[in-house]
Amino acid sequence: MAAPEHILAIDYGGKRVGVAIAHIIARMPRPLTTLHNNETLLSEIRKLVDNEGVSLVVVGLARDMDGGYTNQTRATEAFADELSKVLTIPVELTDETLTSVDAEEILGKRIHTKGEVDALAASFILERYLAGHPAREANA
Repeated sequence: MAAPEHILAIDYGGKRVGVAIAHIIARMPRPLTTLHNNETLLSEIRKLVDNEGVSLVVVGLARDMDGGYTNQTRATEAFADELSKVLTIPVELTDETLTSVDAEEILGKRIHTKGEVDALAASFILERYLAGHPAREANA
């Protein structure tokens, strides 16, 4: 089996979880799917990690506009902790401030689902994460 070559990003929400993916070299995030936040969520993410060859999961951490913690911040941290217990790869938290707002602006006035917004927001989370982390060399 080939070495894992992708990073998965998660926009965690109480009802839906947006998921995006990018190759660790090409670094071009794209929306992948939206999952329901239910009892199968962790196993569905584990399947995606295995099927897509993922070496890192990045979870967007929501905070209020002053950078403080909210109920969603605490819920996301708890989710990331649970996720790290079922995966054998690293799970990191990264800022997700206004990514859903950005996604809604990109999608514009056309009819779109909340799931489309969530998956696109996850791609923005991944884009921000990648911008703050240097690219790996192809031979690294």
